[in-house]
Amino acid sequence: MRKSMGIAVVGVFALVLGACSSGPSETEQAAQQFADALTARDAQAAADLTSDPAAAAAAIAAMFDGLDPQDVRFTVATTDSDAGTFTLAADWTLGAPEPAPTPAPGATTTETVAPGPAAAPEKWAYTTTGGGPAVADGGAIEWDPQLLAPGLTADSTLRYTTLSGGSPKVLDAAGRPLMAEQTVTLVNVDTAQTPDPAATAAALAPLLAPVAPTLTAASVQSDLAAAQGKTVNVITLRDADLEPIAGALAAVPGVALVKQSRLLTVDKADTSPALDGLRQLWQEGQDATTGWAVQMVHANGSADMVTGEAGTPAPDIASTLDPAVQSAAQDAIAALPQQAAIVAIRPSTGAVLAVAQNAPASAQGPIALTGLYPPGSTFKTVTTSAALQSGSVTPDTVLPCPGSANIEGRTIPNDGNFDLGAVPLHTAFAHSCNTTMGQLAVGMGPNALHDAALQFGLGVDYVTPGLTTVTGAVPTADSPAERVESAIGQGQVTASPFGMAMVAASIAKGTTPAPMLVVGRPGTANVTPAPAPAQVTDELRTMMRETVTAGTATQLVDLPDLRGKTGTAEVANGPAHGWFVGIDGDVAFAVFVAGADSSTPAVDAAGRFLRPIQAVLPR
Repeated sequence: MRKSMGIAVVGVFALVLGACSSGPSETEQAAQQFADALTARDAQAAADLTSDPAAAAAAIAAMFDGLDPQDVRFTVATTDSDAGTFTLAADWTLGAPEPAPTPAPGATTTETVAPGPAAAPEKWAYTTTGGGPAVADGGAIEWDPQLLAPGLTADSTLRYTTLSGGSPKVLDAAGRPLMAEQTVTLVNVDTAQTPDPAATAAALAPLLAPVAPTLTAASVQSDLAAAQGKTVNVITLRDADLEPIAGALAAVPGVALVKQSRLLTVDKADTSPALDGLRQLWQEGQDATTGWAVQMVHANGSADMVTGEAGTPAPDIASTLDPAVQSAAQDAIAALPQQAAIVAIRPSTGAVLAVAQNAPASAQGPIALTGLYPPGSTFKTVTTSAALQSGSVTPDTVLPCPGSANIEGRTIPNDGNFDLGAVPLHTAFAHSCNTTMGQLAVGMGPNALHDAALQFGLGVDYVTPGLTTVTGAVPTADSPAERVESAIGQGQVTASPFGMAMVAASIAKGTTPAPMLVVGRPGTANVTPAPAPAQVTDELRTMMRETVTAGTATQLVDLPDLRGKTGTAEVANGPAHGWFVGIDGDVAFAVFVAGADSSTPAVDAAGRFLRPIQAVLPR
């Protein structure tokens, strides 16, 4: 009997304990559910817990849209179950996440274009208080915009924005502005709102023709048709080009004029593949110095800063581009119908003075910096250096230069089969004897040409701030037949105009300079071979002068300090490419003309490049 009573007492005691352990209060549950919904960015779920779901949903959605966070956490800090109130702690991570590095367009090296140093994400933390008596009894949370952020009202919302520390300029070598941030206007056509695309195209073309002569009514109509109801950007105009036609453009059905800020050249005529890298460096500087703010935006459009950090001024970017040299290079090739490029480098410092392409070349990409082609006879600078370093010949060694020769089973002809007989090596070089160079290569080792090319920077990969480049490749030539092909710049040998400019700069200086587009920021090389002996480069410079005074480039003999080497490079299909590499004072350069069928167009372009700027060329 006593045992039964003991069991009954224990049972009653358990029921009492169960009644005391009722779990979270209504207030705690409501606060946690509201915090969880906000953390999940589920505006509707959070709003449904409030007394005004429609107003709450709109406010919460607007907050997330305006702040666009990387991450957000709402947690319950305190609760008062009797009063039905609670405090939330909000922690925001704001700002765009760092993008992943992307390969540089046209690059065939391992170099990538990566963003600048990763900035720490912006953090914003605060607490809010809300709830209401109804919550204690399981009712709805009383809606108040200040549940989301302190000071928020029904007529305001929040937004995240960046704060520029100022707009730095990109300067040329003379310290004058080369590029600056300017306002442009996008001439867009919303094809979904264009009742008659043909009429719109016909109205736009004559208005834009003075700025873009190649833009026609037919081309605009084709672009509109291809858009399939989307918005088309027909052209982007600078303010000076827009001003005379702004009213007429705005009156064309479907046209919208949209303002943007962009980094542009101060002179619209300036163009160069090198500008793309400078733009990227400018943007990296902007990103690294940009401030940020959370703003309270009111119904009338005004905004107050809630929190944030001011941006710091980014420094100007001092480029090495010389405006006179760049302009002369661009003018020298602009009218050529074939793809053409000129790269000029100051040998003493590695400063890139000019990178120029004409329109046909630019349509193919940055060929001046990354296009790879057989260098033809300009590569005889490397072949001759290798031969001189071997000790088997001197500049005065007499060698045969027949019109053609069967070397290792391949018939090697001179250009036009010219025959000089037996001549000194310096004469064979100046007249570009294929037969002489091919025979010299037979006795070389498999790595001789490869190693000699590296001594002049050809085949070296450079990582240069603001400049994506590929110099070329000179593979090991295991067989004599392969060496014969390589010796005359054919076979597997390739070079870019930049690469051949580096060869000329290396010969001029005696060592290979580190290329540099931004003052004080030279490139770094993946290999640093010892330079060719000083006597060899001295002898090469003398031979290159003879090329101008008595060889294949005599049309440039009026240029008293010029040294050079011509080149014609056969290709599998189509006419041969034309080359000329040269040294004039403290300027080394390469001229490339695709499909020229001889070196003459490249040599003529070199003359047009050099003659107008003789007085200003660095010496």
